[in-house]
Amino acid sequence: MEYWLVIRWLVVYLFLFAAGLPIAAVICPRLADRGAGIALPVSLAVIGIVGYWVGRLSFGWVALGAGLFVLGGLSVSIYLRTPVDIERRPAIEAAVVFTLAFLFLVAVRAVDPAVHPSGGEKFLDYGLLGSLLRAPTLPPEDMWFAGEPVKYYYGGHMLSALLTELTFTEARYAYNLALAGFYAMLVTAAYGLAGSLGTSIGTARSTASALGAFFVGVASNLQTPFRALLWALPDEIARTIVNALGIEREGLIVALSEFSYWNASRVIPGQPSDPDSYSIATEFPLFSWLNGDLHAHMMSTPFLVLVATLCFSYYRTPADERMRRRLLVGATAVLAGFIAVINTWSFPTVFGLLWLTLVFSPAAPLSLLPDRAVKWVRSHHELWVQTRFTHELRRIAGALVLVITLAPIGIVVSLPFWLDAASGRTIALVPERSPLLGLLLVHGGFLLVFVPYLFGRLRPFFQKRTIAALSISLLVGAVVFQFAALAVITPIALGAWALLRINERSEDHEHELENGDDGDSTGPPSAGVGLRSHIGYPAVLILAGAGLLLLVEVIYLHEQAGPSRYNTVFKTYLQVWILWGLSAGAALARFAHWPHAVRSSFPDAERVVSSSFGFGAEVGLRQVFVALLIISTSLYGSLALSNHFTANGTYANPDDPTLDVFTYTETYHSEEVAAIQWLDRRPGRPVVAAAPGTDIYQWTNAVSSLTGLPTIAGWSHEVGYRNSSVYHDRVEDVDTLYQGPPDRTIQMLRHYDVRYIYVGPREREQYDRMPFDQIAGLNEMRFGDVRIYEVDQRKLAVNSQSRNNVTTNALGTGSAPARL
Repeated sequence: MEYWLVIRWLVVYLFLFAAGLPIAAVICPRLADRGAGIALPVSLAVIGIVGYWVGRLSFGWVALGAGLFVLGGLSVSIYLRTPVDIERRPAIEAAVVFTLAFLFLVAVRAVDPAVHPSGGEKFLDYGLLGSLLRAPTLPPEDMWFAGEPVKYYYGGHMLSALLTELTFTEARYAYNLALAGFYAMLVTAAYGLAGSLGTSIGTARSTASALGAFFVGVASNLQTPFRALLWALPDEIARTIVNALGIEREGLIVALSEFSYWNASRVIPGQPSDPDSYSIATEFPLFSWLNGDLHAHMMSTPFLVLVATLCFSYYRTPADERMRRRLLVGATAVLAGFIAVINTWSFPTVFGLLWLTLVFSPAAPLSLLPDRAVKWVRSHHELWVQTRFTHELRRIAGALVLVITLAPIGIVVSLPFWLDAASGRTIALVPERSPLLGLLLVHGGFLLVFVPYLFGRLRPFFQKRTIAALSISLLVGAVVFQFAALAVITPIALGAWALLRINERSEDHEHELENGDDGDSTGPPSAGVGLRSHIGYPAVLILAGAGLLLLVEVIYLHEQAGPSRYNTVFKTYLQVWILWGLSAGAALARFAHWPHAVRSSFPDAERVVSSSFGFGAEVGLRQVFVALLIISTSLYGSLALSNHFTANGTYANPDDPTLDVFTYTETYHSEEVAAIQWLDRRPGRPVVAAAPGTDIYQWTNAVSSLTGLPTIAGWSHEVGYRNSSVYHDRVEDVDTLYQGPPDRTIQMLRHYDVRYIYVGPREREQYDRMPFDQIAGLNEMRFGDVRIYEVDQRKLAVNSQSRNNVTTNALGTGSAPARL
């Protein structure tokens, strides 16, 4: 085990955390932790944005040095010029939480550190890291498409490469240490923001922090407890439940000893009408990091929490502090640009969350405009009929105008990415929507928190007949249109929106009372007094997550990464999990205190549960509910980690912990290790010819994936990044290179400027006859069963004897020259 490397990375992370503390404290002065939870993402965002732009000229130490210089300058200047209020206790807590989360994931990865081709995108992720470490400038060369820049979001891998340089670490160890760092950043940021959210709605910061970190970093969906329940029930009862739900029983009820960590990540069928169709990836953070991909949708999550924190800081900023509010929305737009380079799927989410924040914040959105614009709006105020509808419309439209105005800032920050790395997508309508059971299993844990949190407070403001009529309408619509989310998710979205608007009207009423103005009251004074302190920003996050879920039930981005809406749901659901995990932490902490609104809605519930289970007056429904929810959503982690640390994982080896990604290669492809590592030590970016990776998630293109060296045609992911014809043209060229005739092989070697030809088991299996012994200018090197031919481009020629044979054969068969 590489303990010294673990200590070195932890020290660097904590140093960057300390450097980010004053910046976070300045932008989040009204948060309970003064932004301590996001200090490290703030530092890495500064380094990443500066490094990204400087890296266009010179990547590596130059870009890293520039980023560190700007970060240090900002931190020191804030210390010297601005009174910084850094709360010591939250800062220490954040450092401790980060350390524990980092060491936890290091332990997880040390048992199974391998980069292998199956069950994820490790070959892609490690190849991107390797190519960035070799890149003199950005964007890096595509290791699976030699001579062309990468067509993928690589910002998170760029940060990992900069950290690798900063810690003087080999990529083979840096991969897992960077992975652990992103997980720890996510958990720490969730801990900080959830605590501040909890404080804002009148509950204990420590409880909300712990629950927020739990939901984001540890909890799972309800698939595992549902399977466990069916397994534990008598067979007849289990069969009755399965039949009532209309699902296949086979393969669902299994003994806990047969548990697989993978199943909970594939809950929703891609085509509900076809039980045998593919399953959509419904990942949650613990699964993602246990699976061990250093993937874009995972590395963007700490920065999504950073965005949510900036938006919450805006929400808490008084209306008269207009300059601070402008700086916060401007910083959010800049951060959105950086997030686009890390994971483009999160780019629209940032502006969607910002739009909701502007709509529901106490300060009017248009108050951000210059004074002249504000005066113009006020001068035309009489054009609006003063109704609640027009008030709502002004808020929505004003916020939308501002977001549209800010979006170009994010595009400019990431402009080179859009010009040379982004690949095209088209929007399509969802053919078959998610079934009811799948939605409940994936999102049910959160729904169990949000329903009492939202609707217990809405009950005093709506008549039962109104709620019943709306519920029936949604159920009918869900059945008629086969749109289960309409009945499951829409009530949550409508409830959050209604409650936020009730908050606003209640606060307006309080303001009128304080100023001696009766005004136009929207309800009894007691109904709304202080209500915002009990609802607040968690409802905005709930609404944002619900909006994303409804959106992916209607449209998806059509691409080659997966069938139908597979990739859209895959990349969106993890964002929803983060937003809802944050709000669930604060909401459950508040619910545990059994607020008056909920108790008034269910006056006998606590007494009945207490007497039924023999609990005392202080232990009732709320404690039982919270305990059951935590236990059920912890079951997956308990089983998955137990299997992982007892060598039941696919490639786990708890007896010999290490962070070396080559453990899989050394175990299962030992005959190729020496050759791959020799190539890995070659400087620069020489092109290596290898068999095309048309069979993805198999042992193909291991050389380029494990070294970052470019190859002519790597994995067929390139079909999605570019297009099918371009990729398969290269596949044909590689086939020609390996099969000849010799003069055509030389053409291919020259055309792609090949420096090395790799001939391993995969190449020998695919090509039975190779012409390399008939070509001058190739220096053969042997590594056991592997041959590597070093190409001297100046000496390439067909041997004289071979040339005569080739000419005779060509004249005799009349064959046409192959395509170049």
